[in-house]
Amino acid sequence: MRATEGDQLVQHGRVVGQHDKVGEITQVLGENGTPPYRVRFTDGHEAVMSPGPDCVVKHPSEHTP
Repeated sequence: MRATEGDQLVQHGRVVGQHDKVGEITQVLGENGTPPYRVRFTDGHEAVMSPGPDCVVKHPSEHTP
């Protein structure tokens, strides 16, 4: 997984009825775009994450309007 600042991190819901969490990567703490990432979610929460298999990085060209 590789990301740059400004990419979106999508964490898919793990149980039925749980919505995906979408956040903006504000800082890449690993080397060459690798995790961990500092992420700001739409609800204002910030976290340092090492994403697992339930996460996807979306680059700006892939974002939907």
